[in-house]
Amino acid sequence: MFQQLLFKKIFSYGPKYYWLNRINQISNDSIKDGNNKDGNCEPKTNVFEKVPLQNSYNKQEVLHLLEEAATFEDAKDKNWMTTPYPKDISIKKETEPSINPKTTSILLFPGQGTIKVGMIKKYLRYSGTKELFEIANEIINYNLLKLCLDGAQEKLNRTEFNQAATVVSSLAALEKIKEEKPHVFESCVATAGYSVGEITALILSGILTFEDGIRLAWTRGKAMQYAADKVPQGMLSIICTPKTKLSQVCQEAKNWAMNIGIEKPICRIAIFLCTERKIIAGNIEALEYIEKNKTEFNLENVSRLPVSGAFHTPLMEPALKSVSEMLKSITINEPRCKVYSNYKGYPYSNLRYVKKYILKQIVSPVKWEQCLQNIYNRPKGTSFPETYDIGSEGRMRTILKLINAKASRSCTVI
Repeated sequence: MFQQLLFKKIFSYGPKYYWLNRINQISNDSIKDGNNKDGNCEPKTNVFEKVPLQNSYNKQEVLHLLEEAATFEDAKDKNWMTTPYPKDISIKKETEPSINPKTTSILLFPGQGTIKVGMIKKYLRYSGTKELFEIANEIINYNLLKLCLDGAQEKLNRTEFNQAATVVSSLAALEKIKEEKPHVFESCVATAGYSVGEITALILSGILTFEDGIRLAWTRGKAMQYAADKVPQGMLSIICTPKTKLSQVCQEAKNWAMNIGIEKPICRIAIFLCTERKIIAGNIEALEYIEKNKTEFNLENVSRLPVSGAFHTPLMEPALKSVSEMLKSITINEPRCKVYSNYKGYPYSNLRYVKKYILKQIVSPVKWEQCLQNIYNRPKGTSFPETYDIGSEGRMRTILKLINAKASRSCTVI
């Protein structure tokens, strides 16, 4: 039923929806010398009026989703799945000596917790934004655009909604580049996404189709929310001093939690953000212990992140089954540019490991610092590519500055 409905919906819109011809226009205009055909058919119905916002979080509904609906087993026909970005861009190496780095581009995508209610408004004037949300709404049967525009912020912050909304919002930000700087797509040599932003990067590269990427982000968000609700947990942002012994801090916090009755407590580095700043995640009791003893532990700027889950730690293991089942229905395609893996810190070199690393990332530390170091590592005197911070309102550029200040000077916030 899902497959027939979506197939009928996309092709009833004509060339415009195979796939979003307005987005593919960059490739057709720049690479195929103006051979695109822009369809003129408009949707017969208003999807946004069809899909009401959910008023409350229903745990039983999520359990039902995880057990039955998260696999999207009815999406068997891949013929209608496409990518919104240029198909015939040759893969380049960002350090290839015959190419001037200044003529290449790198795109960075944010993770969960970035978007705020109303942020998406500035991208709505670009032609493809509403179409992106409309297709996403049809796939997941939820009105993400209305949530992003009207809130409430508390609901948008929930992992079950925020991850998919973050991916679509980032792709909407790309609409600005499509219209104002179309050459960026042609010159893109590498991309990376922070946490769930890796899904956005995989979509941009063509490894995942837009449709598969949205299904993955939606299932991942629901499953990780389910895992987060199992036990009280969270994440802490900290700055280490030269005297900080972080492994010892985490071990003491785990021992404290165990002594007060927590079974198999978790406390570990979840994200390697930059040299001094790390994100710690685990049981809430362990995090509270660190907060109370931050001075003795030589920690600075300790602050709790506005998330309910200990993402990228073993506390997310209950999410793996649903995401794994969903991944079985996904087709992995050849990339058009390098995509850096959060799990490894290096670009995907073998497509057989893409699904494995997507799963590993959920329960393993994000090596963001290592990703950026590897992306921007080049001989002294070599110019840096043009970098674009897509949809984070400057957060990705700020982190890049902490890791490589010279590279950040060539970073533009979109």
